[in-house]
Amino acid sequence: MGYRTLKQCLDDLSATGQLVRIESEVDPRLEAAEIHRRVYQAGGPAVFYAHPARCRFPLVSNLFGTIDRARFIFRDSLDRVRRLIELRADPTQVAAHPLRYARVVPTALSMRPKRVSRGAILAEQTTIDQLPQVVSWPDDGGAFITLGQVYTEDADKPGFARSNLGMYRVQLSGGSYEPNREVGLHYQIHRGIGVHHAAAIRHGERLRANVFVGGPPAITLAAVMPLPERFSELAFAGALAAHRMPMICRVGELPIHAEADFCISGYVHPDKLLREGPFGDHLGYYSLAHDFPVLCVERVFHRRDAVWPFTVVGRPPQEDTVFGCLIHELTEPVVPTLIPGVRAVHAVDASGVHPLLLAVGSERYVPYAERRRPQELLTQANAILGQGQMSLAKYLFIVAAEDDPRLDIHDVAAFFRHVLKRVDWTRDLHFQTRTTIDTLDYSGSGLNEGSKVVVAAVGPPRRNLATDLSRDLALPPGFGAPRLCLPGIVAIQGPPSREGDESITPFCDALSRAPIGDELPLWVVADDSEFAARTLENFLWVTFTRSDPAADIHGVGEFINHKHWGCRGPLVIDARRKPHHAPPLIEDAVVRRRVEALAAPGGPLHGII
Repeated sequence: MGYRTLKQCLDDLSATGQLVRIESEVDPRLEAAEIHRRVYQAGGPAVFYAHPARCRFPLVSNLFGTIDRARFIFRDSLDRVRRLIELRADPTQVAAHPLRYARVVPTALSMRPKRVSRGAILAEQTTIDQLPQVVSWPDDGGAFITLGQVYTEDADKPGFARSNLGMYRVQLSGGSYEPNREVGLHYQIHRGIGVHHAAAIRHGERLRANVFVGGPPAITLAAVMPLPERFSELAFAGALAAHRMPMICRVGELPIHAEADFCISGYVHPDKLLREGPFGDHLGYYSLAHDFPVLCVERVFHRRDAVWPFTVVGRPPQEDTVFGCLIHELTEPVVPTLIPGVRAVHAVDASGVHPLLLAVGSERYVPYAERRRPQELLTQANAILGQGQMSLAKYLFIVAAEDDPRLDIHDVAAFFRHVLKRVDWTRDLHFQTRTTIDTLDYSGSGLNEGSKVVVAAVGPPRRNLATDLSRDLALPPGFGAPRLCLPGIVAIQGPPSREGDESITPFCDALSRAPIGDELPLWVVADDSEFAARTLENFLWVTFTRSDPAADIHGVGEFINHKHWGCRGPLVIDARRKPHHAPPLIEDAVVRRRVEALAAPGGPLHGII
């Protein structure tokens, strides 16, 4: 349904039993976030907080908390938008399948934003300290906007066509911001706003920015879509909402979304950076305090019936996992048209998305060759790592579709079995060092700094994988408690990592003398091997969020030949927490008990959590 306002969406969810109201007072500091996490984990409804403490604006969260609810919200437009994306990738499909694309024309017409002179957003004004001060995790540096849509325009060519609408977190309190006059604007590497900021600096202009909160769900989803540079998120939102986005345009001012619930209007300070954070982030750790741009606040608008939507991020899965699923459903069909030979790409949510990519490509360069080796796969891997936010990946595992046409890229366990049966550690590891990684990933050598590795496996199976650990292992002091994570993958408990730690070297030496054969090709050194092996999700989270490929990949019989690194025995990944890593997220026990009381008989969350 093409909701025009957030209220229309909430009324619809309420009428269909997909929203629960909490009438008792809820504290925006930690308590609302704890409720959200518990309801999300239970697969529960959207939550409306009618009476947040110390604030007159109601809150809502878990709006997109299940993939079924997300599909329900966009039930009238998802299929048409998917077909529009297909056409953008390959316009010739219209001639081949005219009936399939007959309804795309009205969808395309809704992509042009509508200029208006007034709107509900301008009804009232307030100040930053009167907005809901939602704090998600105990050590967060203040209150943050977590579903904000930051709108900017390109100084080189102002207007809607090259505008950017991105979901960047905004710090409302804490730190050294001047109250009601300044807020923190955290935008990460490889985001569209950075292009606009650079253009404004070149022109000697202020970068004006409007932060929208609320509005129709379509504009929220559009703000997180990884669209190509210079493709307007406003246009995508219009297609998804099945109506043109109304934007208030007044001379000398940046356009404002007419149906947003809130709008913080201001400009990025031209030469001032302030400490932003810490903030509990989507990798499951805190992103630490760093210098980020400051948004100078000029006005804060809101509707008369304004509702403040928020989400909570943390170790996956969380609500943003659903965004990822929805984005994948929309964009998966066009992946083969973007990179020749690539059949599918999967950003693994359990690892925090950017740390781990899986890909299925093709190996067609020399189909007549008697012995196959990765060739075209490497070309495709480089292309994948050059595509938008996929360029932030640390680990890319890529295989050839011809080796198993039935391989499901979303079956992560099966994918790893496929790779480990075929991989040749002397040949198939390809590193990029001293490069860029996700801003939120602290496994590397510094902010935005780290390394990448491509693992390209092709050909028939070269080994069987062990499914048990019935082997005697003589290990150095501090190492023990081996656990099988998956066939061929062992988690081993290591001593706590310290600065300048070289304990992996004697471990690899001991492994070289162990009777393990070729059936256990991958070993992961963890702080807690039982935890790492307990579930697939634990293995993925521990291994790929706590390691930097260039620093933490080791191996038995490792060598360097013409600057190519490889190993002749098992590969070893050091996935222990290092001294420079950010701390993991831990909930407040007192707040958790308070929330559990809401689930008692007669409570608003009884039967939900």
